[in-house]
Amino acid sequence: MQRAALFGGGGGDAQMAAGDVGELLVPYMPTIRVPKSGDRVYKTECAFSYDSPDSEGGLYVCMNTFLGFGREHVERHYQKTGQCVYMHLKRHVIEKVPGASGGALPKRRNAKLFLDLETNGDLSSDDFEYEDEAKLVIFPDHYEISLPNIEELPALVTIACDALLSAKSPYRKQDPDSWEEELQASKHAKTLVQLDNGVRIPPSGWKCSKCDLRENLWLNLTDGSVLCGKWFFDGSGGNGHALEHYKEMGYPLAVKLGTITPDGADVYSFDEEEPVLDPHIAKHLAHFGIDMLQMQVTENGLRDNDIKPRVSEWEVIQEAGMKLKPMYGPGYTGMKNLGNSCYLNAVMQAIFSIPEFQRAYVGNLPRIFDYSPLDPTQDFNTQMAKLGHGLLSGQYSKPPVKSELIEQVMKEEHKPQHNGISPRMFKAFISKGHPEFSSNRQQDAQEFFLHLINLVERNPVGSENPSDVFRFLVEERTQCCQSRKVRYTERVDYIMQLPVAMEAATNKDELIAYELKRREAEAAGRAPPELVRAKIPFSACLQAFSEPNNVDDFWSSALQAKSAGVKTSRFASFPEYLVVQIKKFTFGLDWVPKKLDVSIEMPDILDINHLRAMGLQPGEEELPDVAPPIIIPEDPKDHMMNHFMEALDIDESAVMQLAEMGFPLEACRKAVYYTGNVGAEVAFNWIIAHMEEPDFAEPLAISAFGGIASTGVAGLGAVGLDNQPPEEMVAIIISMGFQRNVAIQALKTTNNNLERALEWIFSHPEPEEESEPALDVMDMENSVNANILAAAGSEEPRIKDGPGRYELFGFISHMGTSTMSGHYVCHLKKEGRWVIYNDLRVCASERPPKDLGYIYFYHRIPS
Repeated sequence: MQRAALFGGGGGDAQMAAGDVGELLVPYMPTIRVPKSGDRVYKTECAFSYDSPDSEGGLYVCMNTFLGFGREHVERHYQKTGQCVYMHLKRHVIEKVPGASGGALPKRRNAKLFLDLETNGDLSSDDFEYEDEAKLVIFPDHYEISLPNIEELPALVTIACDALLSAKSPYRKQDPDSWEEELQASKHAKTLVQLDNGVRIPPSGWKCSKCDLRENLWLNLTDGSVLCGKWFFDGSGGNGHALEHYKEMGYPLAVKLGTITPDGADVYSFDEEEPVLDPHIAKHLAHFGIDMLQMQVTENGLRDNDIKPRVSEWEVIQEAGMKLKPMYGPGYTGMKNLGNSCYLNAVMQAIFSIPEFQRAYVGNLPRIFDYSPLDPTQDFNTQMAKLGHGLLSGQYSKPPVKSELIEQVMKEEHKPQHNGISPRMFKAFISKGHPEFSSNRQQDAQEFFLHLINLVERNPVGSENPSDVFRFLVEERTQCCQSRKVRYTERVDYIMQLPVAMEAATNKDELIAYELKRREAEAAGRAPPELVRAKIPFSACLQAFSEPNNVDDFWSSALQAKSAGVKTSRFASFPEYLVVQIKKFTFGLDWVPKKLDVSIEMPDILDINHLRAMGLQPGEEELPDVAPPIIIPEDPKDHMMNHFMEALDIDESAVMQLAEMGFPLEACRKAVYYTGNVGAEVAFNWIIAHMEEPDFAEPLAISAFGGIASTGVAGLGAVGLDNQPPEEMVAIIISMGFQRNVAIQALKTTNNNLERALEWIFSHPEPEEESEPALDVMDMENSVNANILAAAGSEEPRIKDGPGRYELFGFISHMGTSTMSGHYVCHLKKEGRWVIYNDLRVCASERPPKDLGYIYFYHRIPS
């Protein structure tokens, strides 16, 4: 941007002569930087709060670090860093006064200063306008230099101001190292031509018009064609007919069917070759008979065409058709949906309703902020404290204010408010390095919950970790069906995963009749019948959780052979807060993710004391702690086994050199193996050190866990229950060219199973220079528990045991057909009443759909 364009239209109110202003800035010139490519400029949001140029005090942007600070926090940054020069940005929202003198409306001034600053979409351009203001402020005296001020400012300062104001959003995907992909409005959205061809899209039963695919379908917004996609940003596959149609006809925009919600939809631009925003998506969908706002509340609660009762997930979960009372104040702050970020919003609302998290982050907020690093945007605890304060302080959730000027308008609508927070900085940090959470795709709220707990574990705050309230021990009892012997093990978990007992549905006859009608309607091209949802008793799901499960490929150490085995899980401890996940998501026969649309009446009071683990019982005999041998195929075919075989390759020439010295052949083989095939001399030293051992001449055997087992006596690498990888296994993986930390991580993740560790490594390829956060991501993707245990080092996990009686206080619900699409909302019980958190909308709940939840939150009832 040229200076004339940036600062044109007046010179500002000069307070000093040009020479005086220049002289005033001379001492600070070394600290004033010009933003370069790669610098992130935070000119829309405070690093410690959700203050912005829209806030009463505006935003101060450091001219050296380019971090933004609200009025409450800029002094802290100055005291910590000594940086004195800040640019103060302020956006004024001004009501237009009808009938002003001359009838002319005030003009916008400096409108180009904040091109990347989001405007309040609720503000009508007919009633309000923006007036943007920028000035330099010098601390500690708070001397102000108004902008524009080209003549008086030194050239370097003018260039720095120009570059700062022109800088792109720090969250826009500019290079591979950027944090988050920010969707941009399509250039075709405003002028999109839609053919008046009479096409109307039914609410279901879609299939590609050129093939029989019924998944990954895209509606062309020009002619209404429904066609299959290829490998678009949701990761689904297809035959590419939507793209072929664009190449043939040139119609640029398409929306993914199944992603349409009242908040938007997934739109792709074939011409721009990327996912985009369509600001006019409601109008474009209405052209084909799709009312994306049908779940929105109307004044009388019902629309004229509302004839059938509301039974769909979208309507029931969002409590459509009811006039919900908005809630304001501390704890009732909404969160903006950044584009499929509702999973994050729902989880964080639930997390910060828990007192332990409130005390850990909001209660310690001054200390966390005072000890935050120089770049607080890169500190987990700072961002957690910021988010918690934003949700709980009430500063960003204020009731609408009526003014005498618009009293008549208020009879029909509230005056727009800047309510709610935009968790953009939080999402950018917490998802950094994660291939899924850093994208704009919809995610699984359960996976994000575990990802968050992983980060909480790795970034302790204070003496107690707030995630301790979720942690519990699971006792797993594995029994050999033939020998009847048992093995007891314990593991840490954070979520109780409850299976859906579909076979226990109480309305099976209705379900069968509905399925027949649905198929008939689909074949005839009619609208589907009214939905019938399976009703599953909660007791049946709890019973399914407690029943033994078959163990695939169970190897009995008592029989030294494969046998039938069963595993039963019980609670070795009960957590302070019990998180229950209903396992609704599954895979169809075609491996397409699907969701079970079921109704489970979850109890308000949950008693699971009968699931308390009892340990080894009288009369039970334990399975021997002997590891099974690995059977290596003679003709390995897969890539992983080739690497595994290479790792077991023994230098026979070195073996023969040692054997010629008179040592037993098997001892020589072990010596060469244990020393990593580095030569006879090193292997000779191993022989001298181990020749007195009783199993010195026994054959080399590799256990299934990767440990080295000898006949008769436990060998050097015998596997215990402490999950610490034996050094020999680490050496094997390192010899294959992997880093030591990757080897240790893979072995810990797979309980020291060498074969599975190699599979894990090859299924989680990461560059060698991968950062620590990315390694954390690898942990979380692999295991619910092993990663968090590893984070705690050698310390035993802290367990808060107590009675197993709980009360429901919250639940997260999902709408849609799979975790790849849809929408999440959260219901929380606060001050004795249920409240629905639907992104920015926070309202008193009239009919909380407790039977349709996905993740439930219970707190322990004191005994």
